[in-house]
Amino acid sequence: MPLGGGNKCGRCQKTVYFAEEVLCDGQSFHKSCFLCMVCRKSLDSTSVAVHNEEIYCKSCHGKKYGPKGYGYGQGAGTLSMDTGESLGIKHEEPASHRPTTNANPSKLAQKFGGSEKCPRCGKAVYAAEKVIGAGSAWHKTGCFTCATCGKSLESTTQADKDGEIYCKGCYGKHFGPKGFGYGIGAGALAHTE
Repeated sequence: MPLGGGNKCGRCQKTVYFAEEVLCDGQSFHKSCFLCMVCRKSLDSTSVAVHNEEIYCKSCHGKKYGPKGYGYGQGAGTLSMDTGESLGIKHEEPASHRPTTNANPSKLAQKFGGSEKCPRCGKAVYAAEKVIGAGSAWHKTGCFTCATCGKSLESTTQADKDGEIYCKGCYGKHFGPKGFGYGIGAGALAHTE
């Protein structure tokens, strides 16, 4: 303790006497000087956060020095439009995105970056919705259907020809053996004109 009373205040640098002293991180403050550096809110031992000998409330400290990005908001379902400029935070413009010009990506890039295309709709097929048929990946719902009748298929109930998939019935009608004895069912006669 220096001569002439007490320690010097960490904020105003004037003498702090014992009756008005608040200690924080080895520094003395007047009770009236123990305020957040940004919002000037009065602090106590549960709400103070220290950074480079400057004192902040936990909220301002988090905004200025805490993690940034998605998931670090102020609470569930909250969006904040505060850019932090009042805290002295300077934002840099991100570099513009440049897509790859590689026309034939490696197997690693296909596995992790790109995805297979559905032959029926031409859109990307992801693992959760993927069914393999006719050597291609198809969307399980909406696309993995018979090309003729539209019946929804399973990997065990489909037949393929020239990259297209069919139910067993339609495949048999279109590509199965033709002639006497190969009717649709027992005793069935097909009338042709």
